[in-house]
Amino acid sequence: MTQVSNSAKVSTLIDARGPRFGAAITTVVLAAALATNNVWFIVVQALVFAIGALKGPQFTPYAFIYKTIVKPRLKGEVPVEEVKPPQFAQRVGLLFAVVAIVGAVTGLDLVFTIAVAGALGAAFLNAAFNFCLGCEIYLLLLRARSK
Repeated sequence: MTQVSNSAKVSTLIDARGPRFGAAITTVVLAAALATNNVWFIVVQALVFAIGALKGPQFTPYAFIYKTIVKPRLKGEVPVEEVKPPQFAQRVGLLFAVVAIVGAVTGLDLVFTIAVAGALGAAFLNAAFNFCLGCEIYLLLLRARSK
């Protein structure tokens, strides 16, 4: 579903529950990476973040699971949000994942741990409390840019 504003810019609206579901899966993946110190969990998560960052979070594998399994079982009105803040959050997640991968590959275990823990904290905030840290940063940057 799209909406056209007066400034002729097209914005895409997505089901606001989808990114939260994706954040729950991301939380599990990142917790597993942190617990096992396994870089392959982060590589997989980085691929998911890359899809979300480039195409939008509605195109990630987690969104596919949400749309096919979870969403059909939900009742009531569908809350929507603009795609840009969650897409920015995916970019931030990708940045953290890349830093974690670089840390793991170069033997800097502390960098790996800090990057994964940071991404895990943000994903957990979204999954548990519906607080998207990346989305809030996007909105703050948007406000600062408009001044």
